[in-house]
Amino acid sequence: MTSGFVADALGWSVGKLSKLETGSRGTSPWEIGTLLGRCGADKPTRDRILAIASEADTGNFVRRHEPWSDTLTALTVHEYAASTLTTYEPLVIPSLAQTEDYALALTQDRSVVDARMARQETLRRPGGPETVIYVHEAALRVVVGDSKIMRDQMLRLTLMCGWARISPRIIPMSAQAHALLRHSGALLTFPAPIKPLAYAETETATVFHDDPDAIAAYEAKMRQLERLVLSPTHSRDVFARWADAYDRDHRSAPEAKRGDT
Repeated sequence: MTSGFVADALGWSVGKLSKLETGSRGTSPWEIGTLLGRCGADKPTRDRILAIASEADTGNFVRRHEPWSDTLTALTVHEYAASTLTTYEPLVIPSLAQTEDYALALTQDRSVVDARMARQETLRRPGGPETVIYVHEAALRVVVGDSKIMRDQMLRLTLMCGWARISPRIIPMSAQAHALLRHSGALLTFPAPIKPLAYAETETATVFHDDPDAIAAYEAKMRQLERLVLSPTHSRDVFARWADAYDRDHRSAPEAKRGDT
């Protein structure tokens, strides 16, 4: 079903439909309901979207999750549409760089892992966003699962350093302490006229921001992180050294000596 077909069926111009979809024009519950009906949305979907559309535009919105954000439609839709994506997590490998085994050891939830892997596929697709993933060196030291899982995770990060459009970068332990290192966060930009979006995850909800002041704060955060990180080549070398270290740990473990490699 093309935009032209939908617009023609509703008696709208394609421009009106496009502006409604991108949020660059005001709309009404009647127009949204009409569009959803034309698209064949079921009642739960209509109710959910109409409830979202009725929220006041305060420059931020909250979406609850239990306990991980990976299944949030607001998250996956925006990541798919993004032109650039910059993300940081302080004490674990960022979600968008995790291996399947690391994610499962961390979350203990197969449905979350499947959703997380699908998010990663979005990044790797042709035309995916230019992505920078800031990894604090502390996250390389925190063992999630066991040494084999950590070895494979470090190898994954090493390989990612050679991927197109995706750049994992290390913030070293030697970096000067800064308040902006405390909290995770992500910043997304989009083709015009869509405004940038930032988000941060808590234990029970993810907070999304498109308020200009909030976006400016996240932009400042990412600029500061960029000043602290190692170069791409140095980051790759550090990931590789940690992979070697965890490989030695794994091979010296009793399970490995019994042939589990």
